[in-house]
Amino acid sequence: MELERVMKERFSVRKFKEEPVEDEWIQKILEAGRIAPTAKNNQPQKIYVVKSKDGLAKIDKASPCRYHAPVCLIIASDKRVAYADHQSSTYEMDACIVATHMMLEATNIGVDNIWVKMFDKDIIKQEFHLEEGIEPICLMPLGYREANCQPSPMHFIRKELSEMVEYR
Repeated sequence: MELERVMKERFSVRKFKEEPVEDEWIQKILEAGRIAPTAKNNQPQKIYVVKSKDGLAKIDKASPCRYHAPVCLIIASDKRVAYADHQSSTYEMDACIVATHMMLEATNIGVDNIWVKMFDKDIIKQEFHLEEGIEPICLMPLGYREANCQPSPMHFIRKELSEMVEYR
């Protein structure tokens, strides 16, 4: 699919079929995250693929936003590896770039998804035994949407470019 079309047609799916996602597609999505740019190319991302019944129950304990997806990625970042200076760190930005690449690749190959920020980080850290310094940034449920799943009514409302861009 053409990139512009992917970006325009993608929407956050909140109603998944329980149909499994092929391992081949999961690998393709993960590869998109692997090649994503990060500050100084430090690549602090850590991605956890959760497919087991037990693992998905742990996700459900941390968030109401899996929407029955058969796969959920935990996109995290290693704060010890991310570029940092005396004022800030890029650990969160790097993970967001990685997540965006994976989200767009998933859409490109026909795997529906949603970016989830509403989750309890402490539960994720505890349940998945994340080591010190690994910070979960977002969850990404993956799967195939139900036939009656529609985008949020707000999805197609976009500001005009002139409302967000200034030339100086």
